[in-house]
Amino acid sequence: PALFGGFGNYFMPLQIGAPDMAFPRMNNLSFWLYIAGTSLGVASMLAPSGGGDLGTGYGGGWVLYPPLSTTAEGGYAMDLAIFAVHLSGASSILGAINMITTFLNMRAPGMTMHKVPLFGWSIFVTAWLILLALPVLAGAITMLLTDRNFGTTFFTASGGGDPVLYQHILWFFGHPEVYIIIIPAFGIISQVISTFSRKPIFGYLPMVYAMVAIGVLGFVVWAHHMYTAGMSLTQQSYFMLATMVIAVPTGVKIFSWIATIWGGSVEFKTPMLWAFGFLFLFTVGGVTGIVLSQAPVDRAYHDTYYVVAHFHYVMSLGAVFGIFAGIYFWIGKMSGRQYPEWAGKLHFFMMFIGSNLTFFPQHFLGRQGMPRRYIDYPEAFAYWNWFSSMGAFLSFASFVFFIGIVFYTLLWGRKITENN
Repeated sequence: PALFGGFGNYFMPLQIGAPDMAFPRMNNLSFWLYIAGTSLGVASMLAPSGGGDLGTGYGGGWVLYPPLSTTAEGGYAMDLAIFAVHLSGASSILGAINMITTFLNMRAPGMTMHKVPLFGWSIFVTAWLILLALPVLAGAITMLLTDRNFGTTFFTASGGGDPVLYQHILWFFGHPEVYIIIIPAFGIISQVISTFSRKPIFGYLPMVYAMVAIGVLGFVVWAHHMYTAGMSLTQQSYFMLATMVIAVPTGVKIFSWIATIWGGSVEFKTPMLWAFGFLFLFTVGGVTGIVLSQAPVDRAYHDTYYVVAHFHYVMSLGAVFGIFAGIYFWIGKMSGRQYPEWAGKLHFFMMFIGSNLTFFPQHFLGRQGMPRRYIDYPEAFAYWNWFSSMGAFLSFASFVFFIGIVFYTLLWGRKITENN
C-alpha cells in the first residue's frame, strides 16, 4: 500500500502532468475497501479457530495451504481471513484500473510514454501485474471457501481434488506479487540515484523495458516455489532456466544504477544512503535467488531459513529501503518541512546494520538445515539465532526512532520555501 497506493497516488499524476487520478471516486472506494479488508484480517486473528485448545486466530500462515486451511481449521477465523484477502484484492484491482487509465489517458500534451519518469513507469507496470495476477488468487481462495463450506473438493484428495493444484494457483499469483511490491521501489531508487548523482539515469529505455520484462517473466516462473512437490524433471528444468533468465533484466537495472552513479557528482544525502543500502541488499538477495533457482540445491534449502534470508533481503528489505528512500526524498514535497539530516542518516545506519544482523545469519541457519515456520528450535541453532534476535531489536529501535523523526519533522521541521 505504501509504494503503489501511497507514492503511486501522490506522485504518478504529478509526474505525468495530470490534475488528479482518472477516477477519484473509484480511488476512494479502493482505499475504503483496503481498510475493510485489513479490519477483517485483524478480526480473523481474534475469531475462534475451531481447534479446541488452540484458541483464537487462524493457523494457516499467509499461504493458506490446504488441507490445513480446509479441514483442520473448523472455526470461522479462516473464513474471515479469506474474505479479508477478497476485499484487499478488490481494492488493489480497482487501484490498478485507475493507475492504468490515468497513465494512458491523462498525460499532459507532449508527455509521450518515453518521456514519463521511471517512477511513473514502475507504477504502470505494477498496475498491470495486479490486474492480471489478483483475479487468479481470488479464484483460488473462492475455491477454498467452497471446499470449507459447500462440500466441493477442489483441493481435497479424498474427493478427487489435489492440494498441489492450490499451490500452482497461489504461486501463479505469488511470484508476480513479489514484483508488485518491488517494482515501485525500483522507480523510487532510479529517481533518487539520478537526483543525487546530478545525472540523467543511464539507459532510460533499457530501464523501462527491463521493468516490463521482469513483469512478464514473473508470470512464467511460479513453480520454482514447488520443486519438492513432485514435478517431473522436464518441468523442473524449464522453471530453473526461466527463473535464471529474470537475472538478465534485473542485472540491467543494477548496471544502469551503478553507471548513473559512476562519474556523477554524488551527494551522500539521506535518500541516497537508502538507495545505496537498497543496491547492496537487493544484490545479495538476487545472488541467493540464483542459488535457490537451482532445483537440486533447492531440494536441500526448500523451506529452510536460507529461503527466509533470501526473501527478506530481496523483498522486505528491498521494499522497505525503497519506501524510506521515497519518504526522505519527498517528505519536503508532501509536508513542506524538512527532517534533520543527521537524524535521517542515523536512522539509515541503525536500520542497515540491524537488518543485516537480523537476516544474514539466517543463511547459515538454512545451511545447517533449520526449517522455517516452526515455533521452537534445537539448541544447536541458538548461536546464529542470537545474532538474528539482536539485529531485530536494533531494527525495531530504528523504527521507533523513525516515528520520532516523522513527528519532529511535521511539528518543528525546517520549513521549505522553494523546490530545492
